[in-house]
Amino acid sequence: MSSEKIIIGFLGAGGIARSHAFALNSLKYFYPEVPEIEFEAVCSARAESSGAFASKFGFSKSLTFDEFKNNTRINTVLILGPNKVHFEHLKLAMEMPSVKRIYLEKPVCSNLEEETEMAQIDASTGKQIQVGFQYLLTASVREAMAFWHSGKLGKPIHFDLKYYHGDYLQKSYREKRVTRLTPAPDGGAMADLGSHGISLLMAFMGDNLQITSAFQAGSFDDVPVDSDLFSSLTLVHPESKAAGTMSASRISSGSGDLVSLEIYAEKGMLRYSSHSVDYFEYFLEETGQWTRQIVGSNYAPITSFPSGHVPPGWLRSMIHAHYLFLGGNDPKAFVPDLKHGLSVQRVVRETADHLKIYRNLIQNNGKK
Repeated sequence: MSSEKIIIGFLGAGGIARSHAFALNSLKYFYPEVPEIEFEAVCSARAESSGAFASKFGFSKSLTFDEFKNNTRINTVLILGPNKVHFEHLKLAMEMPSVKRIYLEKPVCSNLEEETEMAQIDASTGKQIQVGFQYLLTASVREAMAFWHSGKLGKPIHFDLKYYHGDYLQKSYREKRVTRLTPAPDGGAMADLGSHGISLLMAFMGDNLQITSAFQAGSFDDVPVDSDLFSSLTLVHPESKAAGTMSASRISSGSGDLVSLEIYAEKGMLRYSSHSVDYFEYFLEETGQWTRQIVGSNYAPITSFPSGHVPPGWLRSMIHAHYLFLGGNDPKAFVPDLKHGLSVQRVVRETADHLKIYRNLIQNNGKK
C-alpha cells in the first residue's frame, strides 16, 4: 500500500461519481492500512453540477477542463463521465505530469479509432491505469475465480453468462437515460451491461475470446434501432475450443439485476448467480456431489470488516477495487488493466458489427 498522499480529481459528477466518492471515503473503515486521501477537484461538462458535487462530497474546488489539466497537485484521476468522453478524458489525464494513477470507468472508449489509438498509449509513462469492472471484486466471484483457476474442474467445454435487468421497459426510465441509448458500441445493453459480462468471462477464460455471431431483440419508438436493448453473442475460446453464449438485456422483466455464470468442464461445473450472491456452487464428477461454497463478505486474510458472513453488496466490491487501485495487495483478485479493457472493448465493437448484419438480415427477410 502506497504511503504517498493521494490527491484526487474526478472527471465526472454523476451517479457513478457519487459511488466512487463513497468507496474512497469508506476505505479506512474496511482496511487496516490506507493512504491519506484528499479530494482536490471535480470537473464536468456542466459547471453547476460539478460545483454542487464538490460542495456536497468534500472536494476543495470545481474546475473547468483547462483548470483541471493544469492542476499540478492532482496525482490520481478518476474518469467517470459519459461513455463518449472516456477516451478524451484519458488522454487529458495522461498529459498531466503530476498524475500517477488513473481509474477509468467502462467502457474504455466508443469506437474503433479510439480503440486503436488507446492501444498505442505508452506504458513507459509509468502511469497506472485500472478499468472499472468492479464486479470482478465481488467476494463470491473472487473466490469462484480462485477455485476455477485451481484446475480442479479441468478444461472448459461450454459456458453461458447473462447480465439482465428490466428497467428500460419503462418509458420514464428511458427518458432519464437518453445518453445511454446511443448506437452501439458507444451505447446499448452490450456496452453498458455486457461489457461487465465479457470482462467476467475473460477473467475466467482468458482475454482471447472470439465472437462468432450476435443477434438483438426488442424495440421502442424512442430507442434508436442500432442501440441494442437485448443482445446475445456466441463466443469461442480458441485455446481450449470451449464455446458458449453471453447475453445482455435491459428489458428482461422480473429479472432484477441478474448476473448468472455457468461453466461446464471435463471434471465438473461451476455456477454463480447474483440472486444468491453469498455463495457459488460447483459439481465434481469424481464425487458426484454438489458443493455450495458460502463466501458472504469474506475478503480474508486482507480484511473481514464488518464480518465475513455478512451479506455482500455492490458497493463493497467497489471499495475493494479502490483498495487495489491505491496499492493494496490481493493475490486472489483479478485487477482489470487497460489491456483487459481493450480486449473487452474489441468484443463490444465487434458485437455492433454483427448486430448490424443481423438487422439487415431481418429487414431483408421482411421484404420478401
